[in-house]
Amino acid sequence: MLPIRRDLKFKLPGERMRDWNAAGPHVSHFFNTLSIFFPCGERFFIDSVRYYRERITDQELQQAVTAFIGQEAMHGREHVEYNEALTASGMPADKMERLVIRLLNVARKVLPHADQLAITIALEHFTAILADILLREPILLDGAEPRFAALWRWHALEETEHKAVAYDVYQTVIGKGTGAYVRRCVALISLTVIFWSLVIPFHLIIMAKDGGLFSLKGWWTLFRFHWLKPGALRRIIPAYFDYYRPGFHPWQHDNRRFLADLDAIADHYRAAA
Repeated sequence: MLPIRRDLKFKLPGERMRDWNAAGPHVSHFFNTLSIFFPCGERFFIDSVRYYRERITDQELQQAVTAFIGQEAMHGREHVEYNEALTASGMPADKMERLVIRLLNVARKVLPHADQLAITIALEHFTAILADILLREPILLDGAEPRFAALWRWHALEETEHKAVAYDVYQTVIGKGTGAYVRRCVALISLTVIFWSLVIPFHLIIMAKDGGLFSLKGWWTLFRFHWLKPGALRRIIPAYFDYYRPGFHPWQHDNRRFLADLDAIADHYRAAA
């Protein structure tokens, strides 16, 4: 599948930052917390894939890499604006993002490029399975402020559209043998720990800043959202562990049927030429 670069602008209403999701501030700020990671994460993905582009001889994969880079650049741009609005609302998103940038810069300095690519495909797996549950369960965004909902759907759809590109680059340049398998699995195990060790405290800090740290009702709503009904995080667990199978490939989870929704979003939010 060949991804397509789309230049879309969502112009999020910053005054709705704390309550844009109908489930309330705790859920809204969980999504907001995820947004903090995207601009610097997308730049890391682009750099790790671009490093190997000249070693790819397959023309279709070359085109897919170019489109992957274009899509990730657009995601990064929109989440920069998202995070600026989050900071302007009084949340310390800028300080949190600087910490993530420092960690990724350390990874750039100390890790071989093969490990940086392994990090990329591990995080792309994370985003792909999170995107999948967002697309499978429209209730997660039901009643949400329309521009926020459109941005998250667009991001989820494009993450789905290009979810195998970095993985295919990895298999092309690093291989499919035991060493490549171990490298990608170690990357996902390590990043699972690191990712949640950042997301959880970041979310707690934001909720404290917003005045919801001691709201039992809010935390129960978030728990129900993730682990009961609809169970967003609970339901991605099987897909998460599929990555550890030796023969795994992202398109074994074939959810391309959702991509038809991209046209409607693109038509509505496409940036003026």
